[in-house]
Amino acid sequence: MRAVPAPKVWVTGLTVGAVAAVVVLAVQADKGTKPSVALTSRPSVSASPSPSARPEPTATAVPDASGTGRRIVYSLGEKRVWLVDASDAARRSFAVWPGTVDPAPGTYSVSLRRGEPRTGSDGVRIEHIVYFTMVNGVNVAFSNAVDGSSPPPAGGVQTGGIRMKTADGSALWTFGETGTKVVVVN
Repeated sequence: MRAVPAPKVWVTGLTVGAVAAVVVLAVQADKGTKPSVALTSRPSVSASPSPSARPEPTATAVPDASGTGRRIVYSLGEKRVWLVDASDAARRSFAVWPGTVDPAPGTYSVSLRRGEPRTGSDGVRIEHIVYFTMVNGVNVAFSNAVDGSSPPPAGGVQTGGIRMKTADGSALWTFGETGTKVVVVN
């Protein structure tokens, strides 16, 4: 029998240990338990919007009074959007940060889309802009900030921008082609 050099034994030991750790975590995940792991070697720094700017997550069931068929549903009260397919199943639901001008409950359709970044009426660079109505001369549209921020609406400025996270803005952009139905509910 040939002796295995020490470095190979060390690498093999590390590999076996890593595989065992992955198996333990997979079994815990399968059982629905959460592994407790403490990461203390590096502090974490993250910025978060003020509590008043962050929407609270809510149920993801499509509102009953939102019609049928493929549509974008926007709930004024829940500050939430659903992307609903032709079979009336919600394909995605997410919280939004509305502007200062709300559309009236009703049915609209996507009238215009602007993909390239531009400056919104509040001075924030936005993209994935999906327009669907106008209220008292103010365009109402879905969009996301280019930098991913969710600033509160500018004081004293009438804004019809309904902002969302970048990934949600991309999903709505892909889903909300010109002519897509938009249903606004209370």
